[in-house]
Amino acid sequence: MGQIYMAMRGAAAELPGSREPPQRAGFVELLFDVVLVFALTRLSDRLVAHLNWHGFYSAMVLTLALWWLWYRMAWTTNRYDPTRPMIQVMVIVTMLGALLMAAALPAAFEAYAAVFAGVYVAVQVFRHLWLVLFGGDGYARGVSIRIVFWSCISAVPWIAGIFAAGGLRLACWTVAVLVDYAAGVLDFPTPWLGRAGLRGQPIAEEHLTERYRQVLIIAFGETILTSGIQISPYGFQSERTAALLVAFVITVLLWQIYYYRAGELLPTAIASSRRPAYVGELASYAHLVMVIGVAVSSVGDRLIIAQPFDKSTLSRIMVILGGPALFLAGRAMLDYAAFSRVSWSRPIGLVLLAVLVPVVHVLPPLLVALAAAVVLAGIATSNAISWRLFPRETAPPSDVRGGS
Repeated sequence: MGQIYMAMRGAAAELPGSREPPQRAGFVELLFDVVLVFALTRLSDRLVAHLNWHGFYSAMVLTLALWWLWYRMAWTTNRYDPTRPMIQVMVIVTMLGALLMAAALPAAFEAYAAVFAGVYVAVQVFRHLWLVLFGGDGYARGVSIRIVFWSCISAVPWIAGIFAAGGLRLACWTVAVLVDYAAGVLDFPTPWLGRAGLRGQPIAEEHLTERYRQVLIIAFGETILTSGIQISPYGFQSERTAALLVAFVITVLLWQIYYYRAGELLPTAIASSRRPAYVGELASYAHLVMVIGVAVSSVGDRLIIAQPFDKSTLSRIMVILGGPALFLAGRAMLDYAAFSRVSWSRPIGLVLLAVLVPVVHVLPPLLVALAAAVVLAGIATSNAISWRLFPRETAPPSDVRGGS
């Protein structure tokens, strides 16, 4: 009986989604996340150097590429045992690729275009070919074949962008990112094979939500790291110390708004859903928007510490207020994933931040950030009061598209 049990355990280890809950993130996954800290810092540097609409859009394309790499890795380790040597090799190679891409970020659209796009394509194709060879049963291999197919399609505009320049390169890479995300949204439809059917598969909700929380904590950590680095050359000058305190308060308020309560109840929402993979997918895009919001807020922190009482240009105002606004938009998406509804404090906060844009141009950057902190403090207080008066049970939405 013992031998039969061990044989069954060995077979189950090959199946996607076969875990003994609760499953925690493996150490190799945590090591992979360290690279993400470096990547977010490089993105922040790029946005500071290109503080305009073109710079923001190009940084967005790079961010989406890096997120897709991290996101697909998180779902891969959710469906496979991350302690398996073959899976760890795949994670480590992907980690190296992400490190090279992160190092290329400041000049990804200039001198290092070949490094960024070439490594991205190589990692995407290698990772799923590796899973075809070593990734488990026939169904798992079929999923990997579908993803390889779509990775090869998106590779065409990625590689074409290397040989283009300026706006044409940005256009090519925009198409490439859209292909990657459209493939995921459509469940990787492939000729003769059909869709992957991933939304109908079981997932390890504790592992997945832990990965989402970790990546958001990394984003928060990056804001604190860059704020500390930014103030170091100035010592503790009074105006810059005040800017550091405001930046820190904004980070803490964003964290509080996230965790209370959808962030806390997300595992329950996924587990209670009829299609947990669908809810997990919604949550992933919510976290993507929140991570972008935190990254933009980090740029705002750097601006208010470096130039607390300079003139507030439109680009500076949009960064300082836009970071919290993007975070609230992502947080509203997370509300919907957990409760099938959105708290009124999210749209109200977005409206208030939008109203501030034409009003605060007469204020210095530090006071603009303080106004954003006041709005966030009101939302955080509203959250705490409403949950005490009207506690809610999780009610995740159903996937109207089904599991095909």
